[in-house]
Amino acid sequence: MTPRPLGAESARPTDGPGRSADGSGHLANGPGHPANGPGHPTGGPGRSGGGADRITLTGLRVRGFHGVFAHERREGQDFVIDADLELDLAPAATSDDVADTVHYGELAGELAAVVAGEPVDLIETLADRLVAVCLRDARVAAATITVHKPQAPIPHEFADVAVTLRRTR
Repeated sequence: MTPRPLGAESARPTDGPGRSADGSGHLANGPGHPANGPGHPTGGPGRSGGGADRITLTGLRVRGFHGVFAHERREGQDFVIDADLELDLAPAATSDDVADTVHYGELAGELAAVVAGEPVDLIETLADRLVAVCLRDARVAAATITVHKPQAPIPHEFADVAVTLRRTR
């Protein structure tokens, strides 16, 4: 996931020439532009929903050696990662080119490398490292990471324990 140099049209101001009047920061393309088609999820006036476009990666399972106890560092355990990236997907929707979006296969590999890499005591620290990976791509305006630790050493029956961080530029 290598950031591309940003051109003037890749910047995300919320107002100014060439930007949507609704303050969403989406490019205000002409009436015939595909990104402004009725009902198009990334389009202008026909855009559905009120929030940013998203790429979501859910359930990335990776073996890691994080935790405060010696047995966690020695034996390791599975961590499950959910990532939610907020970015403008109109360029990719228009071009149909993977270079115009975040490549989620590459993102999964980068996140997995962090989880499998240098151990930390807290999943809060791990989540912070993972959200930083997501924000390396300049097109990502915000990222939310959830780190699940379903085998945490808790002496009671439980389904999951998780930490969620959201960061914006």
